[in-house]
Amino acid sequence: MTLAMDKTALAAFLTAEFPQVAADFVIEDLRDMQITVRLMVDDVHLRPGGTVSGPSMFALADVSVYLAVLAMIGPKALSVTTNISMDFMRKPAAGADLICETRLLKLGRMLAVGDCLIRSEGQEAPVARASMTYAIPPER
Repeated sequence: MTLAMDKTALAAFLTAEFPQVAADFVIEDLRDMQITVRLMVDDVHLRPGGTVSGPSMFALADVSVYLAVLAMIGPKALSVTTNISMDFMRKPAAGADLICETRLLKLGRMLAVGDCLIRSEGQEAPVARASMTYAIPPER
């Protein structure tokens, strides 16, 4: 398969369609069926105790799979999450960005399945993992 959107196009799409969160995420690497996305951790992402919140980690996984799907199929804004399973395995390092390595395991006509591994910058051991399914809107 070949990419339908490159890093620049994906970043522009995210800025146009989701301006409320676009500045939080940076696409670090993009390949066929794979993407690496960084969450630029700020105070709004922290929970009491100073660690990154679960909803922020969920958002990173969700955005990562969404962008991986769009990179392969093009700018279909109405692709949506239909299922997620997420494991929180250890506390992220204080103040460190989170990096999500995502690979698409299946990219069908109607569904895409992705696997995410989230690490805290500077730590080898993952802090979370997620398996996510996206519904792809039908062609009209």
